Amino acid sequence: MVSDVVMIGPNYNQPPTGDDLNTLQLVLLLLGASVLVVTACRVANLPPILGYLLVGVVVGPHALDLLPDAEGASHLAEFGVVFLMFSIGLEFSLARLYAMKRIVFGLGLAQVALTAAAIGAVAATAASVSWLAGIGLGGALAMSSTAILSKLLADRRELDSPHGREVMGVLLFQDLAVVPLLVIIPALVRPVGELAGALATASLKAAVLLALVLFIGQKLMRGWFTLVARRKSAELFMLNVLLITLGLAWLTEWAGLSLALGAFVAGMLISETEYRYMVEEDIKPFRDVLLGLFFISIGMMLDLQAILAEWPRVLGVLLGLLLGKLAVAWALSRAFGAGAGTALRTGLWLCAGGEFGFVLLARGESVGLLAGGPLQPVLAALVLSLMLAPLIVHFADRIVLRFVASEWLLRSMQLTQLAAHTMESDKHAIVCGYGRTGQHLARFLEHEGIGFQALDLDPERVREAANAGEPVSYGDCTRRETLLAAGLARASVVVITFADRVDTLRTLHRIRESAPGVPVVARAREEDDAEELLAAGAAEVVPEALESSVMLATHALAFVGVPLHRIVKRLRELREQHYGLLRGFFHGATDVGDRVLEADLPRLHSVALAEGDHAVGMMLGDVGLGKAGATVSALRRHGLRGLEPDATVVLAAGDVVVLLGTAAAVMAGETKLLRG
Repeated sequence: MVSDVVMIGPNYNQPPTGDDLNTLQLVLLLLGASVLVVTACRVANLPPILGYLLVGVVVGPHALDLLPDAEGASHLAEFGVVFLMFSIGLEFSLARLYAMKRIVFGLGLAQVALTAAAIGAVAATAASVSWLAGIGLGGALAMSSTAILSKLLADRRELDSPHGREVMGVLLFQDLAVVPLLVIIPALVRPVGELAGALATASLKAAVLLALVLFIGQKLMRGWFTLVARRKSAELFMLNVLLITLGLAWLTEWAGLSLALGAFVAGMLISETEYRYMVEEDIKPFRDVLLGLFFISIGMMLDLQAILAEWPRVLGVLLGLLLGKLAVAWALSRAFGAGAGTALRTGLWLCAGGEFGFVLLARGESVGLLAGGPLQPVLAALVLSLMLAPLIVHFADRIVLRFVASEWLLRSMQLTQLAAHTMESDKHAIVCGYGRTGQHLARFLEHEGIGFQALDLDPERVREAANAGEPVSYGDCTRRETLLAAGLARASVVVITFADRVDTLRTLHRIRESAPGVPVVARAREEDDAEELLAAGAAEVVPEALESSVMLATHALAFVGVPLHRIVKRLRELREQHYGLLRGFFHGATDVGDRVLEADLPRLHSVALAEGDHAVGMMLGDVGLGKAGATVSALRRHGLRGLEPDATVVLAAGDVVVLLGTAAAVMAGETKLLRG
């Protein structure tokens, strides 16, 4: 009896067979190649999709043929699409769709429909494929890359620009359009006489499933997730997410639809619950790894020898794809009321292919829709367009300025209007970014009677604020001409309220090269960023992490009974330690309170030295600032700041001396520096 059990169970004492060893070696090969290639893509600032595709090309049957079970790997790779569609369902928001309904269901629907029809007609005519295969091919090539374009829009701070809103609206509809396309493509392989019935049946099944899930499933899903979450087990929560995702995917496949549709519905249900963000973080590793495997399976479909043999055809498909999608998007954007510059930018952003194109092509190839069609040239053109997408976006502005004459006039009008608003301003503040932080700052400035000019790239926010009479203008503060139009040369301070490090550094560079004497106060997320911004020329940097921890500590100390004067003293010492330019502002305030006259309180004052000023060429200690009652808090030279400079430093033209003292003392110190 015992021997039977031993014989039935696995024999762990036997060495692994050749097939087992090859499988292990293959897994290690795929992992190693993926890590190396994707790392190289990250370093080169290319999308990781290209790395996975390259790995697939190398290990595929048309190259080294290292995958013994390609069909099994493809089935596993389908789960990458499942989790991708699940993630899109999580992002699905009825409120967001309603707010952008004109762009999403107007421009987006028209772009997908017309592009698919145009590509399908060309494919049916020039490539001699059936018109049904042409429709499937057109739907695949109508897609653009949500992953690449949304990241580029965010990095360039163009999400709220006119073309950014159009691009995001079209991408949102494309993501939604993938769901019906995945349902329609398998039906297209039916005979023409059965096509209408197959499409009607598939549409009816999808409608019934969506109705049941949306009207019944939401309440059930929220209650079920609440029940699971109360167990306070991360393992159970993760298992539940996988069960819901794969269970609904199986249900839709059982109903004759696609796995991806069920995953999308599962994401929609969870998006309406309070567990959405937790689920999104938990599912991310599965999605990214399996999606990488999916793109490897797509790369295995590429035959480099066939592509090289047909390179004129590949080039023709690529140019046709880019120019055709550009023309359709440009024409539709103009028809929906956009200006010539905005329409051309929208076309340039959307002209390349997208990752969902691979999903739809793989679906069409698996059901035999594209059998015998021009699959290799299309796949190659799609890969090349993805590689070109960031490059096209990079040169989009130059292309628009080159071909749209009115763009120069429009930009000049914006700068002229901005300059007109600040023409009479002097010693004002420039606020870069008018979000919540910028608006809170504006309230302080208004309360003290200090004039300011705010710049923001959100046209809706600018319109609302300008209608309310606030001095806000649409403008990109990373551009030199925008800052100059806002009165940079006459400003007393520039405050950068957005926390993006790259944009802050770019803005600092523009300010330093145009008006090095104007102090800049910048915002940073972490203290590490603060050091870099200070080195770039910021007069002061406020790290969010530090300030939040300081305020948490002061409130906590107050609740545990620490006297208020000790809390304020500790807060003063801590801020003086981190913010050198604030030294002196808090001295004596806790002892004498509001009875101190404002004129007697220490303050800072920046003095920019020019050729011919008295102190130029003198050592700092010889100027006699001490006799005037002022001390030097900092010295900025060539955009770099030094706290408490040595008395032997020789002052030069272009230096900015930051004086600390009472109002009378800093004025007397300025006189010493300029006139002696």
